[in-house]
Amino acid sequence: MRPDTDPQIRHLHLFRDMAQANFAELMASSYVQTFPQGLEMIRQGDPADFLHIVMEGSVELVGQWAGRECTMAVVLPVSTFILAACIRDAPYLMTARTLERTRIVLVPASDLRAMFRRDTEFAVAVINELAACYRTVVRSAKNLKLRNSRERVASYLLRQSVLAGGVPSYTLPVEKRLLASYLGMTPENLSRTLKALESGGVKVDGARVIITDRAKLTALVKPHQLIDGPDAVADNSGSGLPRTRG
Repeated sequence: MRPDTDPQIRHLHLFRDMAQANFAELMASSYVQTFPQGLEMIRQGDPADFLHIVMEGSVELVGQWAGRECTMAVVLPVSTFILAACIRDAPYLMTARTLERTRIVLVPASDLRAMFRRDTEFAVAVINELAACYRTVVRSAKNLKLRNSRERVASYLLRQSVLAGGVPSYTLPVEKRLLASYLGMTPENLSRTLKALESGGVKVDGARVIITDRAKLTALVKPHQLIDGPDAVADNSGSGLPRTRG
């Protein structure tokens, strides 16, 4: 299927309001590529040549420094990365690698920038998406700086329940090693923290999360809108970790 014929792309917030002729032109210069599991698609510091649209599979975005790395986000279908570098014509700040066999639409960054100047509705959508990603990053930074590790884990587990509609039990949307990295912890520290949280109102059995005492868990987290949301636009920005499955 050609990119311009896929309704999933057209319906993304980034593209849905732009003129049809402009959308078709942008997609005409794009192409589809399938990547195997565990492949490093882009490396931080490389020029931002393409906007990536994940159609199938999943991609981990990773920050790296001095032999260390951390998970910045996990991208699921159908969503884009990394828009800011493409619009700024700047190097990628993150490395991207596939977590499974993944199908990607690659949109040339030069064409994206040209269309940003030509199509007003597309430009507005770009600004809104970048603003949403910025707000997500600020919330994440506040969570990391203002909460200790126990509070961060508890906050994540409670928020996933809230995003899923207040369910008392759900399945973690990512592997625990990715969750640990995203929350600034080692897998061993995460494991110990999860065990300690059993007295705080939540139990984790494998990938299954069971909230045993919501009031106690809420008292520990002390949810705050300016850290935890809700923020409908930011929650759907594709930054961070994906939502849970109930």
